[in-house]
Amino acid sequence: MLPLGDSITEGYGSSGGGYRVELFRQALQNSKNLSFVGSLENGPSTVQNQPFPKKHEGHGGYTVDSDTGHSGISGSITDQALVNFHPNIVLLMIGTNDINGNIDIANAPKRLGNLIDDITTRAPNALLVVATIIPIANDGTNQKVLAYNAALPAVVKTRATAGKHVVLLDNYAAFSKDSSYRTTLMSDYLHPNDAGYVVLGRSMFEAIRSALP
Repeated sequence: MLPLGDSITEGYGSSGGGYRVELFRQALQNSKNLSFVGSLENGPSTVQNQPFPKKHEGHGGYTVDSDTGHSGISGSITDQALVNFHPNIVLLMIGTNDINGNIDIANAPKRLGNLIDDITTRAPNALLVVATIIPIANDGTNQKVLAYNAALPAVVKTRATAGKHVVLLDNYAAFSKDSSYRTTLMSDYLHPNDAGYVVLGRSMFEAIRSALP
């Protein structure tokens, strides 16, 4: 599996490895085989006495696309990862920095759609899981998160109806199920803490469980 995204994929705010730790733990507990690929690595050496696969493609501060002032995961980062690692599953969660930075928000769902098209074209046999982004602990900004996330079901459905191997995962709902998430699940206004990453890891495992051997 290729974990693809920004600092939340990297695991910023966790004690190491972010959601990937709980995702791997869930795979072990359910007798599923799961490994991670990517050009970067972090996380613990072992989880439940098993070697932890530290690879990922989580780039802190990155947006969907690159422009004059921002670096995006679309283009060379994504394309090289697909060529180099040939993932069976791609778990994509991106857009937090676009929304928080007020970067072309109106076109953010369309830009994400273009990235989805690139991934499904380059890796047509891989399962692409597109995750909604988690809440931002700022009421005004979080309204923009809600609007971005609300556009994603249609973006994904259009591709799925066309026969692409893409599904939507509602991580926002999983996270905000805890009404006190700002204090219980977040390390700052953008990033989960360890408890928050456990919530994400479990949510993600359920999304890919049936695709794991």
